[in-house]
Amino acid sequence: VQLQASGGGVVQAGDSLRLSCDGSRESLSGYVMAWFRQAPGKEREFVSGISFRGDSTDHADSVKGRFFISRDTAKNTLYLRMNNLKLDDTAVYYCAAGRPSSVYYSLRSVNYRYWGRGTLVTVSS
Repeated sequence: VQLQASGGGVVQAGDSLRLSCDGSRESLSGYVMAWFRQAPGKEREFVSGISFRGDSTDHADSVKGRFFISRDTAKNTLYLRMNNLKLDDTAVYYCAAGRPSSVYYSLRSVNYRYWGRGTLVTVSS
């Protein structure tokens, strides 16, 4: 599967933004999906994850209540709605796809094998 993230840009603190991740070559419905981000000088971190059918999600504590992950099977697209953006949200955002190795899994611990190139989100004051 190939992933292409888009929707990044320069916004002010408090603004909202929606990222998209389009899948190609095969359906994303066979994958657990997630968003990660990497800020300058920092390690990549998990932001949000969503199960195969979208009935289970997980968000990092730093974005809980502000970011919302969703998926549209018909459009083969993953989304990340980001509200009330903060300066610390500035990062390159990556979408990722993976298949858990067992029935019971944590969205944060899945081996995400496929990655998009990332889209830059810059939050200014």
